[in-house]
Amino acid sequence: MTRASLDKQPHEVASMFDGVAANYDLTNDVISLGQARQWRKAVAAAVDARPAQKILDLAAGTATSSQPFAQAGAYVVPCDFSLGMLEVGKRRHPWMPFTAGDGMRLPFKDEVFDTVTISFGLRNIHDTETALRELYRVTKPGGKVVICEFSQPTWAPFRTVYTEYLMRALPPTARAVSSNPDAYVYLAESIRAWPDQPGLAALLQKAGWSKVAWRNLTGGVVALHRATRA
Repeated sequence: MTRASLDKQPHEVASMFDGVAANYDLTNDVISLGQARQWRKAVAAAVDARPAQKILDLAAGTATSSQPFAQAGAYVVPCDFSLGMLEVGKRRHPWMPFTAGDGMRLPFKDEVFDTVTISFGLRNIHDTETALRELYRVTKPGGKVVICEFSQPTWAPFRTVYTEYLMRALPPTARAVSSNPDAYVYLAESIRAWPDQPGLAALLQKAGWSKVAWRNLTGGVVALHRATRA
């Protein structure tokens, strides 16, 4: 079994996700205490997919996050650099245009998508600023980005409890349901090292995005950032 280090070398991260692909969605539901489904609903509402729109779902994994966009009539491209994830997704949704791609070098032309979105994947890309610029590049003028990612709880007492859960309870919980529990040790460590809500907003602005805003989900455990390409 493998786990990535916090320098997030692409081959290490891809290999780690290959190893958890089969049970990935179930594991996420368990370790999030059922909140993952609510977070996906919030993403779907923020994306607000419409018929004939082109949507990039980066780090889509098995395309669980892509389904609401397709059901709304949009043309959605699930993209991921874990071939294991893509293979599982393709078996489940053979009609979707799964695409292998690295978030730092997206295999798409400029200004292709009406909306780009990434859920719980930006934190795993080696260079966050490069990824945000790449998302900007492939978005049409007037298009938007929606980012759902772990963040920092806003209430200090809850933040302390949450940090204890990440480092003490999450690994044994993952051990019970995941084929690669060490991957979830990386998850806990990477969440702790990730920028808070204003920090990610600043990175979006630096990458060229405008009208940057966010709202907290589950008390700030997760933040939903939105921005527009001028």
